[in-house]
Amino acid sequence: MKNKFAAAMVTYAALAVLAGFTLDGSLLRNAVWVLMAGLAIKTYIAYRAGW
Repeated sequence: MKNKFAAAMVTYAALAVLAGFTLDGSLLRNAVWVLMAGLAIKTYIAYRAGW
């Protein structure tokens, strides 16, 4: 389970970094960053709860 959690966090971070480099509009880039942060928080909460 720990490996899946780490892989998910690395994937979210990689997508956020790619969005930072590739998206031009600051609104769209920020929206992607908020989405990635929300998914990361949701994943962290599920990991800590043992789901």
